[in-house]
Amino acid sequence: MIFKNLIRRKRDGLGLTAEEIEFFVQGLADSSLPAEQVAAFAMAVFYRSLDFVETGALTVAMANSGVRLRWNELRERGPVVDKHSTGGVGDKVSFLLAPIAAACGCFVPMISGRGLGHTGGTLDKLDAIPGYRSLPTVEEFRRAVSSAGCAIIGQTDDLAPADRRLYAIRDVTATVESIPLITASILSKKIAAGLDALVMDVKTGSGAFMETLEESRALARSIIGVAGTTGMRTHALVTDMSQTLGWTVGNALEIAEALEFLKGGAREARLEEVTLSLAAEMLVLGGLAHDHAQARERAKAAVRSGEAARRFERMVAELGGPADLLARSSRYLPRAPIVEPIFPLVEGYVASVDARAIGNLLVGLGGGRRVAGEVLDLAVGLSDVSAIGTRVGKDRPLAVVHARSPEQVSQAAAALRAATALAEGPVPPPPAVHERLVAA
Repeated sequence: MIFKNLIRRKRDGLGLTAEEIEFFVQGLADSSLPAEQVAAFAMAVFYRSLDFVETGALTVAMANSGVRLRWNELRERGPVVDKHSTGGVGDKVSFLLAPIAAACGCFVPMISGRGLGHTGGTLDKLDAIPGYRSLPTVEEFRRAVSSAGCAIIGQTDDLAPADRRLYAIRDVTATVESIPLITASILSKKIAAGLDALVMDVKTGSGAFMETLEESRALARSIIGVAGTTGMRTHALVTDMSQTLGWTVGNALEIAEALEFLKGGAREARLEEVTLSLAAEMLVLGGLAHDHAQARERAKAAVRSGEAARRFERMVAELGGPADLLARSSRYLPRAPIVEPIFPLVEGYVASVDARAIGNLLVGLGGGRRVAGEVLDLAVGLSDVSAIGTRVGKDRPLAVVHARSPEQVSQAAAALRAATALAEGPVPPPPAVHERLVAA
């Protein structure tokens, strides 16, 4: 089979057979297909798309390109359920949701990725925790899930290797936003992880890959539909990404905010709402709560009791990180040498935010990736980010920048001001959760 012919056919809008897609996936997995051909195919799919059957074939083939985990020994103790986000700016929900769900009786084997485009990567944030092994062996992964109830890792060499290569190439070729490629990438990892059920957090807004509600619904329906063909029960929430989620943007800063949340400290209202809504969906889908109201109360109780925090700390220790991270996080997490507030040029209320520009601001500071394999500065970013509806002025900054140099501070200040629109009067914030979707 000559792969150039498959690229041409997809470029011209023609369909591909399951055998042809399997050939593509095999070439991804064994690297027999060069990166330039993979990039050309990804761009052809970006413009011509894949239909439901093609997307399903790609999903299953990528899941089958490596090991598929089985959790039979855990299912007597609780359901194996996970959450996946389509990516956003300041999205640290995974660090909250995995231990909360585990504290409520779920087992959460979460396979996550690094940053794509302007969005932050879960694994990049975990790199801020010294010693944490985000690429453990399968045996270490299984042990951590069994002990802590959750483990957040990256794709190992054994799990969906074809997707791992395609993921990296999409990141640097402007082909991230393809609905079928997003669908196949997400679900191939989740199928390989051996889940009973999945909850999708599909972002919408200026900081999401799917910026409009219509696009986000389409992605959610694609994921739910393809997951259904594999027997994986899947629900989706469409959540807001028209601004930063939480108060921080940046790898170590987001870990610090998540730890404060788990310890029962201050928390940003939108971050709490998204986290509790997803937790409730996981517990209901896993059969651990009768309804969403009961599930939300169980999730709140897991935080209040400290059990969720203990689960997170146990997960970190199981995967090589410090056993006392919660008590001594300031000792372990990297910090930037310059911390400076950025004030608006005029007083007013935050009316809108270009969240994608905020994500790119982090990239400019060195905290996000421009090219595959780039080493990140884990300490830089923003804290105390003002949400839509907040009054800002000479006594209330737009945000606080954490940087390495005065030049970085100046560049970040200009970018932050350009990304933020102000109004003279109060502006109502958008809802944190727009809607819930399930299989028809």
